[in-house]
Amino acid sequence: MNFSLKKIGPGLLFAGAAIGVSHLVQSTRAGADFGFGLIWALLLVNLFKYPFFQFGPRYASATGESLLEGYKKLGKPVLFAYFLLTFATMFTIQTAVTIVTAGIATSLFGAVFDVETWTVIILSICLLLLLVGKYKLLDKLIKIIIIVLTISTITAVCFALLGDIQMVTFKQILPENNLEIAFLIAFMGWMPAPLDISVWHSLWTIEKKKSSGEFLPKSALFDFNVGYIGTIILGIAFVALGALIMFNSGATFSSSAGQFANQLIDMYTTSLGNWAYIIVGVAAFTTMFSTTLTTLDASPRAMAKTTQLLTGRRFKKGYLFWILFLVSGTIVIFFFFASEMGLLIKVATILSFLTAPFYAIINYILISSKHTPEDWRPSKGLHVLSILGIIFLLGFSVWYLIY
Repeated sequence: MNFSLKKIGPGLLFAGAAIGVSHLVQSTRAGADFGFGLIWALLLVNLFKYPFFQFGPRYASATGESLLEGYKKLGKPVLFAYFLLTFATMFTIQTAVTIVTAGIATSLFGAVFDVETWTVIILSICLLLLLVGKYKLLDKLIKIIIIVLTISTITAVCFALLGDIQMVTFKQILPENNLEIAFLIAFMGWMPAPLDISVWHSLWTIEKKKSSGEFLPKSALFDFNVGYIGTIILGIAFVALGALIMFNSGATFSSSAGQFANQLIDMYTTSLGNWAYIIVGVAAFTTMFSTTLTTLDASPRAMAKTTQLLTGRRFKKGYLFWILFLVSGTIVIFFFFASEMGLLIKVATILSFLTAPFYAIINYILISSKHTPEDWRPSKGLHVLSILGIIFLLGFSVWYLIY
């Protein structure tokens, strides 16, 4: 297939949503604490989650409808469960990613504004971009953001390799104590992203079909693979940053995502010099801004569609209602429940993690059913990988509950 930037779109939106806290914080922290010792975990979880993410654009491009219509065909209780899970997590996740973005902005631009003001500014910019430009602007903008993110991150890694780096090991490590195992579970659980992003991807695929006039399954799968491989490469890049700059440094790292990101920027500057500050700063900011922008679009888009399917009524301003509701809820949580943010994030991440088998199973059932054209049902190899992935995610969830 000839490569064309016009064929790329939803896959990069997927990458923009996925490359966030899981990469900037979790992957860098993995490198800081274990060197390159957890690369096996990064590759393994990306392999086992691959089919369930891929089924989103596969189903949407083959049928012309999103996974949400497919869930309804499997039974309204499935769709209602999705509605409840999304409603329970969307505000907290949006608040968390926006705060990290605001924290990095504060570090990059000095004390021009405090974190609270930056949070409102970033949300307002994202809201304006989405309401004015809609999907077409998002499609174009994400290509620029991902290109800048990729170039700045890879450049940062290259300079780290040339600098006075820490001694690192490529020996693969299996964590032993409870603290290390807890980190491994969190690292793998959020790498590259929660599985409900497969729903977002299917919705973006439908929008791509509308805006481009044609987005065939082969193009959709090619587009997805570009985005997915990109998330893996950048995941390894952020592990490398942590390993090369922070491993064996003796530093105590903050559990706060925003503070950790600023620690990364500061340590990079200390290691390579002030001139490197802007490179890693841009990499960190674009990482989190892309996540803030894509999540702000995806959750309202999904909730508007779900509400329509559950009620049987078409709401012309459904997307507008949900995006304004999400922005308002995010600001309320930030200003009134900031002291409980740690607990709220913990609840949201646990819900997202423990529901991964739910999304894996229903995506697999749907793509293998009569609701998917026979030509686009999974191959034997993808069937085997899907079953292994479901076993892996179920086992992983049990392990999470034990620890």
